[in-house]
Amino acid sequence: MSRALYRDTLNGKVSGVCAGLANYFGLEVWIVRILFISAAVLGGLFLVLLAYVAMTFMLDKQPREYAQSVKEKQDHVLKSKPWQKGQTPADLIDTLAGDFDKMESQLRNIEAYVTSEAFKVDREFSKL
Repeated sequence: MSRALYRDTLNGKVSGVCAGLANYFGLEVWIVRILFISAAVLGGLFLVLLAYVAMTFMLDKQPREYAQSVKEKQDHVLKSKPWQKGQTPADLIDTLAGDFDKMESQLRNIEAYVTSEAFKVDREFSKL
């Protein structure tokens, strides 16, 4: 099952929009709530409320089996307590180190392409 954006009414306070966004982006719910409140306080109250109400009506409720399938696919979760998941801190650090190694490899590939002659040729063809 691919990742999709739903309202998480089980973990939500009002209608589950912030909890659904947190699930979608792999963040803690409190971080998303603070972002929403900060955006509202810093001058966008009408837009934030309008977006929240629109997402309440546009997003479907999260199916029960979706939450479990997403949690099974995650190796780690931002700001979670690894010992509650049965993962030692050393294992979590090893997992994160592997993730960073993978991202570094992808970044090196991107840098190699961007600095190559093939990129320059492709860019010139796209300008035509």
